[in-house]
Amino acid sequence: MVTPRERGQGDGSDRGQAHTLEGVTAALIVVTSVVLALQMTAVTPLTASTANQHIETQERAAAHGVLATASQETLRGSALYWNATRARFPGSGERGFYVGSGPTEQVALLDRLNQTFYGTGIAYNVRLVYLDAAGEERRTRRLVYNGEPTENAVIVRRSVTLYDNDHPVVASGRTPRTLGESAYFAPDAAPNSTVYNVVDVEVVVWRM
Repeated sequence: MVTPRERGQGDGSDRGQAHTLEGVTAALIVVTSVVLALQMTAVTPLTASTANQHIETQERAAAHGVLATASQETLRGSALYWNATRARFPGSGERGFYVGSGPTEQVALLDRLNQTFYGTGIAYNVRLVYLDAAGEERRTRRLVYNGEPTENAVIVRRSVTLYDNDHPVVASGRTPRTLGESAYFAPDAAPNSTVYNVVDVEVVVWRM
């Protein structure tokens, strides 16, 4: 026969076990909530940043690939595709630069850029950066302009050396005069040598 005292001791033990289980369950719930909250506040920005970095890396690699595989003659052809009589790129109109893909049939570099980026949601500008007459400061001439780049735009460039006896190409394909004899957009930055100027072909790409 169980005495009242013994019965009371059993009830206390059961209540203690129940309280212990409740405490453990509550602790697990709190820990789980904290972990979920930390994941929501820490992982989301990191994921977005990583995705943006991945996109920029892809854009840079694609643009770099186009310039890296282009021959010096291809780059020179881009810099020399100039109508000295009209003092602008052939067929560029009053703007003096191209909008869109430009004359891809005449300029091999623009053709390669168009093949690489057309239909991908990526826009690009092409600029020709050259030395001033003193050979000290850099000047920029737009070749292709498709809008203002975003803050995440990437820039790749390659240099090409132009010489005094190079010829700018007019729309008809005739080359009547050398750079030194024509109204070329870049000046002779090294008048005491056979080098005329050094032009950086810059490609700026960004996701629209």
